[in-house]
Amino acid sequence: MANFRANSISDLDGRQKTIIVALLGLVVVALAFPMSAVLPAGVDWHLAFRPAAQEILRGHSPYNISGFFNPPWTLIPLMPLALLPESLGRAFFLLMNLMIFVYVAYRLGASATTMLFFLLSPPVLHSLLNGNIDAFVVLGFVLPPPVGLFFLSIKPQIGAGVALFWFVEAWRTGKLSGVLKTFAPVTIAWLASFLLYGWWIGGWGQEVDLWWNASMWPLSIPLGLVLLVASIRKRRKEFAMAAAPCLSPYVLLHAWVGALASLMTLPAEMIAAVLGLWIIVVSSLLGF
Repeated sequence: MANFRANSISDLDGRQKTIIVALLGLVVVALAFPMSAVLPAGVDWHLAFRPAAQEILRGHSPYNISGFFNPPWTLIPLMPLALLPESLGRAFFLLMNLMIFVYVAYRLGASATTMLFFLLSPPVLHSLLNGNIDAFVVLGFVLPPPVGLFFLSIKPQIGAGVALFWFVEAWRTGKLSGVLKTFAPVTIAWLASFLLYGWWIGGWGQEVDLWWNASMWPLSIPLGLVLLVASIRKRRKEFAMAAAPCLSPYVLLHAWVGALASLMTLPAEMIAAVLGLWIIVVSSLLGF
């Protein structure tokens, strides 16, 4: 089914694709204005991403904002939205993230069932309501590795497993030249960011002890290592997608969206995972 869907999209000519994109754009604009009047502020959009994007637009360091810890290229698609009134930019941002989640699910071979449960899962809804950028990270899963690495590095707790998987694959297929071709662009970008803004990753460690940290580290390390080894041995990216949050000491609830995306072609497993996550959320709300 996934191949049929992919082929049907590729069979569209340029004019048809342009019409579809234009119609989607009109739908987004039509929805954004009424949504801006009713959406909650989105704590991450309000406190971190919008202010950081505004700092970039002013020619300042985004790391003047205490809640921003991501690479500076994270803010490139957000800068136009930061020019809008906050509530309207927030609405466009939510719709952008939702469309990316749908696109990633489609590219990963989701059926209607797995896509529906994925979109209604606590990690996806938590990310959308908080105004976070997890959709941009998982977009990296379905992009060519040299480009996808920029997205995966936005949140290593989501993308590090696939980055390591791509490193091994690049070595297998091209040895040193393959690794350089794949990893040189993002490596240069990281080094340039340190030259521009200093050692901005120094603030990462302070997040580990925050009460909303949903990491299972270090108990999850064995599972993460098993998944990572399985991904390399079997050459299956899905295992690497699930491995990263198991190996990170800092993972918020919405950052588990990458692991959940690894189940996109497994309807029964996706349903079980989403129902299990909702049981955890409801139990937590009830104080169990």
